[in-house]
Amino acid sequence: MQQGISISINEEFQDAVDVEHFSRLAHSVLEAEGMTPPYELSLVLTDSDTTRELNRNFRGLDEATDVLAFQMLSRKDPDVRFAHPPDGVTRLGEVIISYPKALEQAREQGHPTERELALLVIHGILHLLDYDHEDSDEEAEMRAREEEHLQRYPC
Repeated sequence: MQQGISISINEEFQDAVDVEHFSRLAHSVLEAEGMTPPYELSLVLTDSDTTRELNRNFRGLDEATDVLAFQMLSRKDPDVRFAHPPDGVTRLGEVIISYPKALEQAREQGHPTERELALLVIHGILHLLDYDHEDSDEEAEMRAREEEHLQRYPC
């Protein structure tokens, strides 16, 4: 993968997704969160079976989910140390989104699919950057950041 954002989309969803839009969105979020290049991030849009399998294998939850984030480093926990490659590239991790779950949630929320996908991209990236929603304070902070990014980069 080249430095930057790599986006992989299941063939069945490729015509429904504007890859450039989501690449610009991801760069916008990372810049607003203080990340400076060079960095690498993978975004994957896939089906619900895949997110279910990953959710079961890595989180012990046998259910499809809308978004999963697999973080490569933790900015919160200085005791977690990875050997960084000599090229100086910050490898953030991977965000995996279920396109069918995004469609379902967009219908439920009454907004466009593009907005739901943007929210899931933002949510996943924020997880890679150590935001969480394990308690109410963390959740409030994360939701506020999501809204700020959605306002900054409207769909």
